[in-house]
Amino acid sequence: MSRIAGVFAKLRASGQAALIPFVEAYDPDRATSLALLHGMVANGADIIEIGMPFTDPMADGPTIQTAGRRGLLAGATLHGVLGLVEEFRRANNHTPIVLMGYLNPILSYGVEKFCADAAKVGVDGLIVVDLPAEEADLLLPDAGKNRLDVIRLVAPTTSDERLPLVLEGSSGFVYYVSITGITGTRTATAADLARDIPRLRAATDLPIAVGFGVRTPEQAAVVAQHADAAIVASALIETLCRENVAAVLRDVKALSDGIRNARKAAA
Repeated sequence: MSRIAGVFAKLRASGQAALIPFVEAYDPDRATSLALLHGMVANGADIIEIGMPFTDPMADGPTIQTAGRRGLLAGATLHGVLGLVEEFRRANNHTPIVLMGYLNPILSYGVEKFCADAAKVGVDGLIVVDLPAEEADLLLPDAGKNRLDVIRLVAPTTSDERLPLVLEGSSGFVYYVSITGITGTRTATAADLARDIPRLRAATDLPIAVGFGVRTPEQAAVVAQHADAAIVASALIETLCRENVAAVLRDVKALSDGIRNARKAAA
């Protein structure tokens, strides 16, 4: 069983949902990223998503775009991101790590080499935002060979007819982009999730994680009542910019508590 599947199985058995916080690699520097990775685990993160900085992040809102620019200015490369995961794994061999980014840098690195190197350092899954379902064979064979989960994005606009194509070959979990538009701009309501999540559950047995717009413990709690995980990104980056690592970890703990308490209250 993969680390990702293991986490969801354990949480499902205890009636809980997962918290998946986001770290933009090298924002504002490598040491801070490493401190966030370890600190997030200590404060309730179940899986961690690491952003691979890219010059043209078309799906990201201003907050993550700016974080990516800071990461690039601090020297982030795909080699560097993999090195960050490798160092994290020296002290943590249990928390799943998912890399999120764009296709162009992976193509430049070499898909076969990237998947092999990612698996070697302890990456568990990949989210490639701009990889169309029709071109998934660019990545799926090498990812599968290296036991990397390929996590697909599904949006409210994804039709029932297209869902099987989008989900074909996916594993780990489904990333539900709960709003239309870019990251960090607005939030899906409980009514939105009550309408949309059952449609996804009818199409897949994979866990469903909700992202794009989840910012507060209260919003994460709403997600936990409908889905299997809440993904939080922009709000944590904003906290890091305004305050410091300790403040981000405070927020991660509050988000984790919100998720745990939501499932307990619903039981």
